[in-house]
Amino acid sequence: MKIPLLCFFLLSFSLCEAQLIGKVTDTKGEPLPYVNIYLEDSYSGTTTNDDGNYSLSVAENTSQTVIFQFLGYKTLRKEITPISSPYILNVVMEEETVSLDAVVISNSEDPAYRIIRNTIANRRENLDRISEFTADFYSRGLWRVEDIPEKILGQEVGDFDGALDSTRTGIIYLSETISEIAYKKPNDFKEKIIASKVSGNDNGFSFNSAQEANFSFYENTLDLNAAIVSPIANNALSYYQYNLDGVFYEEDKLINKIKVTPRRPKDRVWEGYLYIVEDDWQLYGVELTTNGDAIQVPFINTLVFKQNFKYDEQTNFWIKISQTIDFSFGFFGVEGDGRFIAVYSNYDFTPEFNKGSFTNEVLSFAEAANKKDSLFWKGTRPVPLTDEELNDYIKKDSIQTLRKSKVYLDSIDAKQNRLQLLDPFTGYTYQNSYDQWRIRYEGPLPGIQFNTVQGWNGSAGLSYFKWYDENQTKWLQVYSRATYGIADDRLRLTGGIVKNFNRTNRLRLSLYGGSTVQQFNAAAPISPLINSIATLFFERNYMKVYEMNYGGFGYSQEVFNGLRLFTNFSYEERKPLFNNTDYVTIPNDDVSFTSNNPLNPSEENSAAILEHTIFKSNITANITFDQKYMTYPDGKYNLGSGDYPALQITFENGTAASEDGYNYSQLRASLYQRITLGNKGDFRYRLKGGTFFNGDAISFVDYQHFNGNQTRVGTTPNYTNSFNLLPYYALSTNKSYFEGHIEHDFKGFFLGKIPGLNQLNFNLILGAHALSIADNKPYTEVSIGIDNLGIGKYRLLRLDYVRNFYHGTSEGAFIFGLKFLNIIE
Repeated sequence: MKIPLLCFFLLSFSLCEAQLIGKVTDTKGEPLPYVNIYLEDSYSGTTTNDDGNYSLSVAENTSQTVIFQFLGYKTLRKEITPISSPYILNVVMEEETVSLDAVVISNSEDPAYRIIRNTIANRRENLDRISEFTADFYSRGLWRVEDIPEKILGQEVGDFDGALDSTRTGIIYLSETISEIAYKKPNDFKEKIIASKVSGNDNGFSFNSAQEANFSFYENTLDLNAAIVSPIANNALSYYQYNLDGVFYEEDKLINKIKVTPRRPKDRVWEGYLYIVEDDWQLYGVELTTNGDAIQVPFINTLVFKQNFKYDEQTNFWIKISQTIDFSFGFFGVEGDGRFIAVYSNYDFTPEFNKGSFTNEVLSFAEAANKKDSLFWKGTRPVPLTDEELNDYIKKDSIQTLRKSKVYLDSIDAKQNRLQLLDPFTGYTYQNSYDQWRIRYEGPLPGIQFNTVQGWNGSAGLSYFKWYDENQTKWLQVYSRATYGIADDRLRLTGGIVKNFNRTNRLRLSLYGGSTVQQFNAAAPISPLINSIATLFFERNYMKVYEMNYGGFGYSQEVFNGLRLFTNFSYEERKPLFNNTDYVTIPNDDVSFTSNNPLNPSEENSAAILEHTIFKSNITANITFDQKYMTYPDGKYNLGSGDYPALQITFENGTAASEDGYNYSQLRASLYQRITLGNKGDFRYRLKGGTFFNGDAISFVDYQHFNGNQTRVGTTPNYTNSFNLLPYYALSTNKSYFEGHIEHDFKGFFLGKIPGLNQLNFNLILGAHALSIADNKPYTEVSIGIDNLGIGKYRLLRLDYVRNFYHGTSEGAFIFGLKFLNIIE
């Protein structure tokens, strides 16, 4: 018995792991970052960090071959038999000598085109070759800023919880994850995060995700806000020029290094190098760059993708083992850069999946995933930390306890709670971070407006906010607002209380009430700012309002995944309002103010409604079919569904009205979907319809109103919920109706191909809108526009030409889109 037991311990000792560590440099002694290092005939591997250092778990007292692979350098194989741990292996890599000596050069075409055509012909086969697998996944994300200003647009930036040094430079985000991932064609994906670490936050959870990092150049396009055409897409020859830069051999395979150059630099394209395996027509490596113009994210300067692959005999396929994404950015005086790295290992291409292997939950966390200690990370992390990253962890972890202490938080609050000279007019916040509450006062100056009912008017608000956990998933808010209009000499008060219980099913309860001036269309199609300008400078008082005194109760909750309910019950007293001022900054003899009655704008003293009371209730179901979601320890994060539209169904009821005939019911529904069509842009549609029951004599307030526009100014990112030439209340109805909106943003598909014009990076947009009402002729609009207008990195403008058709007449106008107003308001 003792001899077998002794043999067992000896065998266990001989098979135990050793840590292989070292540094990879070039022939000049410079460190090589993100070199791929893996064991031959295995899926175990790692990469070097920025400093060229690496760490890899290997079997102790066992002979094995370690392979060092780096694009542009000769692949190295090192035979090792580690006898101790750690086992140090430093290597020097030589640059790969690429040659064209063995290449037959044609007078008519660069040989790269033959290689690219063959790769394109095999693209679909390569994309479909791996039908299912499991793997281990490691990711690390880093954001770094330099010389960040102390204020941006007048707002204090702070020091990012101690991340910035005296020059206001430093790492503002550093996190890591270790995950187990699973995939099955065509779209099943699952990730379980085993360990998560966020620098400076021992309760934090990284938002790095394997699915978000899953980019394949075998796809025709890569979605990076805009769809960027792959250099081996079916239509790639229309977007790129190719040159064979040279060839070299890897594992007896001929590797072609091909330079990729855009035909039109401002198009949705890459530039750089592809490494393609001869005869296999598969990717060996990728070094490609794009920019903010291409992906239409102006504050991004550059975006660099690097992918490395190794040959797998089991699948006869070159599988991805690592990916790095480097980026640089700049906006509002903030400059910075960052990197996301991903390492894939321990592939299993014959997993035993069953019906329960995949659900709509695409990401989850193992228990205590964010509580792994430094020893765990040191022994498990496949890519060692750089000196900068290590120092960031040490620095932020050391001050984390201090920054959560009452003394420190009180000192920060004392500085930020100081009252400034203009605070009584602009607003002020008093916060107690340690006890987790704040009081906010909103001053009247930012909200000063003008309309013909109230004249000059402004409001001031006071709110109390209390949160019960670090991530503010549970909170309570009490709020109030006072609004005063000079012309009507009325002070109106509103207020309420809201309790949010969690971020899992998002249970929320609210009580609210007060007196307010309300647009007849509760969706408020005309913004107060736009109305103020139109009224004061153009004598166009488009906003029509009534007084509502109300009290109510609200409830919302996600009942189960994909179904979220919103309910409201309220008592409302509605009163007509009339114009009280005809003040205008620039008088115009050709126009004059209209009355506040949208049904009879020429009769100044007429009222659109009778004074009345009513009990209102509505229940809305938001349905997202096949909704995917991520489960974090602090809550559930819904991702929506890219395959199906979102459905919203609302039943609205008015009862116990003080006027005969005002009781009614309305059932309405809407469908909305955004469909990405690769490099051809995004297609959006919204379909809405509804019908009334017992609605023949109801109040004009309860009509179905449609989002029109008479100001020639658009304030939304897209126009799939509005008509741009329809008068605000011209077609309001209490009958059955249907409206439809479609819009296609070509994202540079057409304009990006026109010489000269493509330098402007504009987007062509086509739209169509229709409204059909029972017992009425249809109303339609068509539009053509240009989006992404602006200067430099600030592209928040849009211009459309819209033409409408109604009752045999037609008119057209230009609509100026000010998308930043949607952000401000």
